[in-house]
Amino acid sequence: MKLRILGCSGGVGSDSDTTSMLVDSDILIDAGTGVGNLTLDELIQIDHIFVTHSHLDHIVYIPFLVDTVGFMRQKPVTVYATQATLKILRQHLFNWHIWPDFTKIPDTKNPYMRYEVISQGTVTELNGRKIIPLPANHVVPSVGYQLDSGNASLVFTGDTTTNDALWSVVNTIENLEYLIIEAAFSEKRRDIAIRSKHLCPSLLCAELEKLTSKAEIYITHLKQGEDELTMREILACAGKFKPSRLLKNQIFEF
Repeated sequence: MKLRILGCSGGVGSDSDTTSMLVDSDILIDAGTGVGNLTLDELIQIDHIFVTHSHLDHIVYIPFLVDTVGFMRQKPVTVYATQATLKILRQHLFNWHIWPDFTKIPDTKNPYMRYEVISQGTVTELNGRKIIPLPANHVVPSVGYQLDSGNASLVFTGDTTTNDALWSVVNTIENLEYLIIEAAFSEKRRDIAIRSKHLCPSLLCAELEKLTSKAEIYITHLKQGEDELTMREILACAGKFKPSRLLKNQIFEF
């Protein structure tokens, strides 16, 4: 599997895009503003979108992608999410008020988009690639994902805060090679991190102490303006884990 980071920032701005990752050429993990960097030919190839949760920075480009390429494709784009997240998308986004319901365009028998319900622990296998939802702890229903090529695995936590359930699963992944975990706020905003169910350096470092598997660790979702400060604070407390900052256009092959 080849994973390309399209966006990994906690906001937008010059050379900053929100969470989106391209697996090979046909799978998206979340669809933040980073999807807008893809060419038309690349957009047409996307068959599957796996959503961690319903917040706008993770889903904003699903409507634009489907609207742009839906009529060019021979089959619908499949959006995978939990039942709770799909309910939010139906009610609040693809509702004809904010955006058309592409599960009914051009008609229900031949839609541009379809939904697929997933749940924690269930495996979706696509041409030998396994995608498995993992527990997340956020202010809306959320999951992370394990991407398993058969040779190695990458775990993306999605947006989350303190989450013992995650580590009970992650620590059983024998072929874990990479861990991408969020840290949205600096230490001075620890109260905001707690209320919004994100991680800050002290919370993140406490979570990493629960990791018993060996993996390269990358930090995502840093807020601009305090991203460098947050990374310094993380490195000061992370000790043996030595995490790196996740970068736009970074590529993981596993």
